[in-house]
Amino acid sequence: MTRLIHSFAGAALAASLATAAAAQVVTVASGAQGSLAYNTGQAVAKVANEAGITARTQPLVGYLPLVHSGEIDFGFSSGVEAGYALEGTGNYDRAHPNIQLVGTMFNLTTGIMAPCDLGLTSVAELKAQAGDLRIASEYTSSTIIPFYIMGALANGGMSYDDFRQVPVASFVAGMQALGDGLVDVALVSLNAGAGQQAAVKLKDRGGLCYISLDGSDAGVAGLRTFMPSASVTARDQNEKLNGLQSYGANLISIPWVLITNGDVSDALVYDLTKALAENKPALGESFGMFNGFNPEIMAPASVVSYHAGAQAYFDEAGIAHGE
Repeated sequence: MTRLIHSFAGAALAASLATAAAAQVVTVASGAQGSLAYNTGQAVAKVANEAGITARTQPLVGYLPLVHSGEIDFGFSSGVEAGYALEGTGNYDRAHPNIQLVGTMFNLTTGIMAPCDLGLTSVAELKAQAGDLRIASEYTSSTIIPFYIMGALANGGMSYDDFRQVPVASFVAGMQALGDGLVDVALVSLNAGAGQQAAVKLKDRGGLCYISLDGSDAGVAGLRTFMPSASVTARDQNEKLNGLQSYGANLISIPWVLITNGDVSDALVYDLTKALAENKPALGESFGMFNGFNPEIMAPASVVSYHAGAQAYFDEAGIAHGE
């Protein structure tokens, strides 16, 4: 009888633990509502829940340190900022060595723009006129943005010091300043709503045009001085895309990555990686940017290491992964 009681007690305890594990809530940090991180987080959480992982998003900003400390399980970042956070460089003043990657969700495309009537079609032309131009700087609430701009300038052998600098508060504020004629050059992501609004304001100046980067090895090396995980991507002329209506241009491609920390269990990261890699259609239905998601290349070489759970799935699925 004693053995039977112990047997029932053991079964009850196992069932209790299983129930607790199933009820564990996984936290996914996302940005403010409407932001890129928010939309990405909603899509990832939905797929995770459909795969049996109880995931809840939290609309936070500046959350990489919270992921590092384990207060948040997952979050999103550009590959550039994740590298800065890991090493305590760029816009981070201390290292976050517990940051790890799950994988690249898709790539962001951005570049520097100017009013079309300035005729700045290339970084070589920008360099020739730099001393007479105003450029958006500081980005006090979007501190990663100046490093993107510094990368674009370094691609053409320039720095902020070559321009007249005009401080702005945020990424959107920089685009608004461009539209209001307060600056001549600012960073604008492809298809950004604020960039399209700025172009409308500048209709009498031909709108906004991208300044094409140098795609040579030397140009790419200059870009990667500030943006190690970025690359130069050629975009064709397209009358439907702001900044590319008149000619094609070389822009910046930046991986948008899902991050975690080394304390999250291998099993959980494996399960989430598998759920994402095998459910691209569902991700794309939730957020269109995921139509650019490619599981086969979701783990390129990175200064930030991949979590062991993600690596286990990559090995199983035959997905090459870098370090």
